[in-house]
Amino acid sequence: MAGHTERYIVMRSSPGVKGSPDWASIFAVHRVEDVRGGQVVSGRLLPHLSPESAQVKLTLAQWPGSHESRPGAHGWDLVLFRQVGHQRERWRLHVALFLLTLFSVVVAGSLLSRRQPIRFTALHLFDDWWLPLPITVDYDALGAGLPFGLALLGVLALHEAGHYVAARYHRISVTPPYFIPFPPYFSIIGTLGAFIRLRSPVMNRRALLDVGVAGPVLSFVVSLPLLWWGLLHSRVVVSPPGVGSPYLVQFITEEIWLGSSLALSAMARAVIGFSGADAVLMLHPVAFAGWIGLFVTALNLLPISQLDGGHVLYAMLGRRQRPFAWLFFGVLIPLGFLWVGWWVWAALVFFLGRGRVGHPPVFNAEEGLDGARLAIGLATAVVFALCFVPVPFRL
Repeated sequence: MAGHTERYIVMRSSPGVKGSPDWASIFAVHRVEDVRGGQVVSGRLLPHLSPESAQVKLTLAQWPGSHESRPGAHGWDLVLFRQVGHQRERWRLHVALFLLTLFSVVVAGSLLSRRQPIRFTALHLFDDWWLPLPITVDYDALGAGLPFGLALLGVLALHEAGHYVAARYHRISVTPPYFIPFPPYFSIIGTLGAFIRLRSPVMNRRALLDVGVAGPVLSFVVSLPLLWWGLLHSRVVVSPPGVGSPYLVQFITEEIWLGSSLALSAMARAVIGFSGADAVLMLHPVAFAGWIGLFVTALNLLPISQLDGGHVLYAMLGRRQRPFAWLFFGVLIPLGFLWVGWWVWAALVFFLGRGRVGHPPVFNAEEGLDGARLAIGLATAVVFALCFVPVPFRL
């Protein structure tokens, strides 16, 4: 009786699917669970069938979600995941966050252009306490921040779009991107980045690699032309003694020294012949946006927990990713003495991973990657090496 009830649940779980597939003819259900706002159905293909059987392929093609099979002790184990009910996207929230982030990064771009787009007055509360209150906007100054703001937002948007498209390709339920604005007078870039949230589990290492590499590859590729154009419009200034970096941006009146990556050094030498030996390069805001794109790519490619790099390394090595994750996590500790942001990043990753530094397992962890995906994974490691900056900022 229980077996018939479970099969009935599976058949009812795909309303509106053409052809009304007869799941009981291919699939013996063992368990149905609710998880992550969806339903996981696990069982086993009938003994005479395999994932390559035409009947199985036809039936699974009509499943409105993700699925994965793996060889078991008594045949092929099969797991299916689908969302329960209709997921209503909070488009007003996504659009509002995007517009707020657009405004904050454009204001940051104006400040990087040494313009003041907003005029403040002091709202006195009591004694020595006061609150800055914006009263007017200089639209010309705000327009000066558009090149930086649009360039940076484009990098972030394409990074998240890569993840989104790859997830949808593998039938993984995923949210649109959440952009995170941040007050530009307290941040030189006006944002804390963006993220998407996977609502369904990743079933195999192939899908995990595709989702993991899509974002960093896109942000790396789009950052290079931004950096190229920005370098052409940057200017060389006299190098003061004792400077530890040849790259500089000016935020309002504050000079901020930037660390160099292999990609930045190679491109500066190739595009404008700048070696940094006896001079300093004041980066154009668009070049700075390209620098941030490379830096964000490296941050995400650290092979820790569920960062993009953690996805990629787990996809390549499976459970052997764990010692590498601890190794890189440990490296962040001494790096924090050079730039305290590494400690903040390590704490954030540790907190969001709920104390887990290694990557959580996927359903089919035994099946490895094909040669093309292994090559992509290795190429992503090269991208990480090209983008990594040991000391990103010096004041």
